[in-house]
Amino acid sequence: MTSRSAHHRIRQILLGTALATVFSAASFPAFADVVKIGLLAPLTGPAAADGQEFQRGAQMAIDEMNEAGGIDGNTFELVVGDVKDQSAGNVTSAVERLLGDPNVHFMMTGYASLTNFEIDNMAEAEMPYMLAATSQQTKDIIAPSPEDYMCCWSMTPSFDAYNTDVTLFVEKLAADGKITLQDKKVAIISSDNAYSKTISEGMKTTFAENGWTITVDEIVPFGEVTDWRSILAKVRENVPDVVINTDYLPGNSASFLNQFMEQPTKSLVFLQYAPSVPEFVELTGANSTGIIYNLLGGALTTPKNPRAEEVATKFRTKYGTESGTYGVALYEIVNVYFDALKKVGDPTDHAAIMTAIGETDKQVAAGRLKFDPETHLAMQGDDFIPITFFQIWDGERTLISPTKYATGEFKIQPWME
Repeated sequence: MTSRSAHHRIRQILLGTALATVFSAASFPAFADVVKIGLLAPLTGPAAADGQEFQRGAQMAIDEMNEAGGIDGNTFELVVGDVKDQSAGNVTSAVERLLGDPNVHFMMTGYASLTNFEIDNMAEAEMPYMLAATSQQTKDIIAPSPEDYMCCWSMTPSFDAYNTDVTLFVEKLAADGKITLQDKKVAIISSDNAYSKTISEGMKTTFAENGWTITVDEIVPFGEVTDWRSILAKVRENVPDVVINTDYLPGNSASFLNQFMEQPTKSLVFLQYAPSVPEFVELTGANSTGIIYNLLGGALTTPKNPRAEEVATKFRTKYGTESGTYGVALYEIVNVYFDALKKVGDPTDHAAIMTAIGETDKQVAAGRLKFDPETHLAMQGDDFIPITFFQIWDGERTLISPTKYATGEFKIQPWME
């Protein structure tokens, strides 16, 4: 046991002894108190729009539980560590500050470091932790020894579908006569970060295996990118059937689309993740009409999953705006913790809380949440968490795939006509 975790345990033992002396167990719950829930979020920096979503979703769940009277006398308080630009130093600083608070008994994030190195900090501190992004990095850390990482569980399933399913989606559109592929050329642009690169490399492999030619293969430095014109000039020199940009920052993705629309090619445009953020449509306006994106863990707002509409309506009512992916995800993560705490009873029994989280099997906004014990990732598939494709039209997002959950059909992108 580390010095931090030993110190934490000693403080909790002394606290428990003091409470037992002063209060009768028959009169009060043994550990009734304000339980702090730690959130790692980029509240400042280029991903601040996502950070705000994290905070709103988590706070909504906590407010609901507190208004309902808490759990066994415990109420809850959200404490946030700003990871800023997600650099290792800023993430480490935020993690250490939250772990240093003896009243923090659960931690979470949408994404913090992107490489997820903080999982090792959580394991060392014996801190229950849930996250909702960069699942390949989570898998790489946990899969070699899952029993050493009972702390940590991913709301997001394997990214394998991100690597493969765009190719399959495009080829199905062609097979169904909805688009025409001239010569199976694709342009793939990425950002130099773990999320975007992992997906773009997987896409390149899948497209190549399916007989496609990659005409543009570009990567930009991670951070703010305002000028994409030199890359777009290469796209226009050898017009591809498909243009893909996996930069997940909404500002960057919006700049890319707006500059593409200055002289659009008759190419299907797919943008990774960023169009799911409400800010994206604000930055692109009418240019966003037709854009395709996909999500692993996106809300399934269909008659077959009323949970998604329930959560979305709560978010709109509370904040006066639509939730992106992470507002809903963090709301659900907090509720997974609450379910575990109701089962265990004692917020300081971190080991039991970890086990209870791992036993989760419930319907959430993204589908059926059940964890793979070998990787601690959410299970992926149409019967669990499916990969979903969306299209924006006049500012509205329509779920177009898989057919099981679709609320509308693909429309040809305006610049392709």
